[in-house]
Amino acid sequence: MLVVLSIAGFDPSGGAGVLADIKTFAAFNCYGVAAITSLTSQNTVAVYDAVHQLARTLRMQIEPVVSDFDISAVKTGMLPSRETIEVAAEAIEQHKLPNVVVDPVIRSTSGYDLIDDAAVKSLTERLLPLADMITPNMTEAERLTGLEVKDLEGMKNAAKRIYELAQSATRKQNAVVRRRTVLVKGGHLREEATDVLYDGSEIHLFRASRINTSNTHGTGCTLSSAIAAQLARGFDVPAAVTGAKRYLEAALRSAPKIGHGSGPVNHAVSNFEI
Repeated sequence: MLVVLSIAGFDPSGGAGVLADIKTFAAFNCYGVAAITSLTSQNTVAVYDAVHQLARTLRMQIEPVVSDFDISAVKTGMLPSRETIEVAAEAIEQHKLPNVVVDPVIRSTSGYDLIDDAAVKSLTERLLPLADMITPNMTEAERLTGLEVKDLEGMKNAAKRIYELAQSATRKQNAVVRRRTVLVKGGHLREEATDVLYDGSEIHLFRASRINTSNTHGTGCTLSSAIAAQLARGFDVPAAVTGAKRYLEAALRSAPKIGHGSGPVNHAVSNFEI
């Protein structure tokens, strides 16, 4: 069985973070392992607080796992400090971990800042060069680029700019050049959930109908994790994104409708096409 590693925060409500990642990996018949970067206090209503893990604590979680298992893909989520970003980057480099999907989790939907400006700078300079795919949502794309990302055109511009930032940082670090793509997730668009993929030369659009539901907690984590699992299984990038979007659509349509806020999706859904 293929093993996929999540390096992300812990959401005790199970809708986002490592719990959502592990459940998503399982839906694609992958074995999930995880290292927790931050213990958050949250539910479907809001994020209330977070206690970040020390760099040493994060390293102690990652090293035994990557030395024991053959990792087929990595998904990073909430990395709240420069120190935790450095630990994740070192692990990816030293163990030559493949199929790295960086989901730059910056702010919760309820408005809680999950990382500071110094960490955002470190993320751009240190981790983006190691990514095979970078998957910001529209808000995260704005924070990474300083551009306005309110519509499809803004998403395209941001995808190109993030790609350029990653390429520039790669050259400065003399890092190994990876096949790199940037997927700006369009879940916040009003008309339809269109994602924009840039591969360094072309823009590709992945369209989906908007689903009228309030059960959207952790959708960004879920989509990025599904892509990582698909890459682990050997799918190319367009097929990985397509399969991940089909999974998320099915998970949204069958959401369990629990909690008093933005509820989770149904990660256990099985009736989707990949």
